Amino acid sequence: MATSPIPSRPQGARGPAVAFEGVGKAYGTTIAIDTICATISPGTFVAIVGSSGSGKSTLLKTVNRLIEPDSGRVRIDGQDVAGREPHRLRRSIGYVFQNIGLFPHMTVAQNIGIGSRLATGQTLASDRVGDLLDLVDLPRDFAARLPEQLSGGQQQRVGVARALAGEPGLMLMDEPFGALDPVTREALGEQYRALHERLGLTTIMVTHDMAEALLFADRVWVMAGGRIVAEAEPAELIAGGCGAEAEALVAVPRLQAERITAMRSGG
Repeated sequence: MATSPIPSRPQGARGPAVAFEGVGKAYGTTIAIDTICATISPGTFVAIVGSSGSGKSTLLKTVNRLIEPDSGRVRIDGQDVAGREPHRLRRSIGYVFQNIGLFPHMTVAQNIGIGSRLATGQTLASDRVGDLLDLVDLPRDFAARLPEQLSGGQQQRVGVARALAGEPGLMLMDEPFGALDPVTREALGEQYRALHERLGLTTIMVTHDMAEALLFADRVWVMAGGRIVAEAEPAELIAGGCGAEAEALVAVPRLQAERITAMRSGG
């Protein structure tokens, strides 16, 4: 994304620490997350992976109180999120998800500024909208367009700009690039990683794509049955020894790479 200087956050700022302290959630007799204890250091990019139903998105949504845990607590920089009003908490956290959620009747500028309008009743300044469009590598004249006039990748960039409009230190991303074509997905993943570094964010990303997790995250959490069964740096996961669930997930991109190599060599 754009490299022009934009003072979205103070120079040298780092995102907050996040801690899960015995967090549990059940739906009837089904355990979604099972007494999870884990911490994320300031400025870290964590990817959460696992099969469908492993509890990834449920865990993510306890951070901004879209889901309330039945037990335990989530802390951001030591503060229990349960002690903050949900709407105020969510305005301090960026949130990007697969379906983007742009309002079709609003312009790009209005979509980016919706949080500011809800919080203060004021429209986000056009210069600020332009800065955010610069940040996600979209032309400033896109501000007047409607979402239907944008490609899927462009819409997702607007979603990232909207999430950054409140200058958060923490970004939550739930399958943010899952609906995009592989080329666009790869490009946006790389660009977001650069943005994470540039703004000093703490990022928690849920993804089904193990290759995406290995390429972009500092640490990867592997979930199964509502628990974190492996937690490691990408290189450690690739090297093996992190458990059967992690091995099975790492095997997918490895086998794909081997098949492509074989095809190239005519094997």
